[in-house]
This record gives sequence, C-alpha cells and structure tokens, in this order.
Amino acid sequence: NNGLTIPQVVNKAHHGEIKGLMVFGENPMVSDPDLHHVDEALDKLELLIVLDIFLTETAQKADVVLPGVTFAEKDGTFSNTERRVQRVRQAIRPKGDARPDWQILADLSTRIGYPMNYSSPEEIFEEVRTLAPSYAGISYDRIDKGGIPWPCPTVDHPGTPILHGAQFSRGLGLFHPVEFKEPFELPDAEYPLILSTGRSLFHYHTGTMTRRSVALDEFMPSNVIQVNPALAADLGIADQEEVKVVTRRGNITVKAEVTDIVPPGVIFTYFHFSEAAANVLTQAEVFDPVAWIPEYKVCAARIEKI
Repeated sequence: NNGLTIPQVVNKAHHGEIKGLMVFGENPMVSDPDLHHVDEALDKLELLIVLDIFLTETAQKADVVLPGVTFAEKDGTFSNTERRVQRVRQAIRPKGDARPDWQILADLSTRIGYPMNYSSPEEIFEEVRTLAPSYAGISYDRIDKGGIPWPCPTVDHPGTPILHGAQFSRGLGLFHPVEFKEPFELPDAEYPLILSTGRSLFHYHTGTMTRRSVALDEFMPSNVIQVNPALAADLGIADQEEVKVVTRRGNITVKAEVTDIVPPGVIFTYFHFSEAAANVLTQAEVFDPVAWIPEYKVCAARIEKI
C-alpha cells in the first residue's frame, strides 16, 4: 500500500481518521500550511509522539517527547543532493536518555509485533544494498575515505558522478506540454496583493538549529515582510515599520523591509520564524496534484498599518 503524504496525514488527523502520530525530522507547527488547521488536527489525536533534539513548537504539543541525537552523536551514512553516499562517524556518545532514531524505531517496531533486530547502522545499510539496486555496490569499506555517488550497481563500479551525461535512460528526453492553471487564490478588492513565502540564506527550515546559532541569528534575528517601494509609498509604510499582514486564514505582525527585490503587487516573507509564522497565512486546501506539495508561493493578502 502507498503511504500518505504529510498534507494527507494532517487532513486525516483533522477528520479523526488517524488517532496517533509519531513525528521526527519535522516541525509541522511551523512548516505546514495554515497552522490553525494543523493545530486543530494535532489536538484531535489521541497520542502525539515527537522525537527531536530540541523542544520544538510541535514537541510542545506532544504527549510524549523522545530525545534524539545530534549529528555529532550519530553513526551511519548520509546521501546528499549530489547523490554522494558518505560516512557519518560518531564523535561523542549520546547524552542523557538520547538515542539514535534507528534504535527507537527498531524497538517500537519490535514492541508492536514486527521484529527489527538490528545491531548497528551498518547492518541496516547492508539490507538497503540488497533492496536498492542503485546502492548495491556501495559498502562501508568502499566509502571509508570518500563518498560514492549512486547509482553504483556492483562492487567494482566507480559510482556515477554525472547522471544522464550522454543521454537519458530512455534515450531521448520526453517532454510533456503542461496546461497553465490559475492559482487557487488570486487578489481581489479585500486582499489585493499576492503573498509568496520562502527561505532565507541564513536559516534552515523551521530554524530549530540555525536560530540557536548566535552567528546566524545576528544576520537575521526576526522575520520581515518584503514590500516594493511603490507599494510602500502608496500605503505610507516606512522601512522597518511594523505592519500587519492579513489573509483569509489569519494575520501576523512583522517589520516591513522596503526593497525592489519584489515587484509591485507582490509581498514576500520567510517561514523560519514561529513568532511571526508565515504559515499562519498560507492555505491548506491546495496542493500540487502529483507531489502533494502545498501552495506556499501564492495566496491573496493585504497589509495594514498599525
């Protein structure tokens, strides 16, 4: 059976079809669209478990919080977006009651009747090699002093630094014409602006780690709403003035950053900041039909002076 995407999980929890949820590697109370909707969905669960290294906004709502381990306490591998599989070596032992994700999941699986009797990350990786042909030729010994980019189908294969270097796996590339569809929510008289959201160079996702870095926080300590100079002049908004950003889902108070980076009629804000959370504003009912990615980039909004 196919699993559910994150938006589908949240919606089913909201409808009472999912009773329990275990969250790790995510902070949906900051990252997911329409946070009022997410908050209600999590409140309807009978059990919420969060595995994390910090008490995130989602962990604060949990019935059970399991302490995870930091990168320095982990052993195993990681595959980056270059497809390079590299070793991760434990530098320090886990502190307190913290345990690696794989141990927690293996123990939980065994407790509920599906034994996972792994003794190490390497043992799990060996199983991955047998199930994923692209990893078949990669072993801990081979990546001891450097990574190997998958696909690597055999133990004597050097790996594939460039994918589709000469041609696509099917030969010629296959192009699909895509019919343009209007965004679900467009500006109108009440909400005359297009709000788009995204990320900053200085913070990663919901800021669970990067916002605890003094060096990074100095560059961007709080959220802003970027406003075109022409729009700012029309509304009488000065640079660094606090304003209210309003959509059909809710509102946030944030400082205006007057900049020509954004065109007239468009405003932009970042999603890393829980105290001025962009996803209070975004919509939960619209998704990419293939990948089920929420519509973070377009919704109707307005700015109000305070």
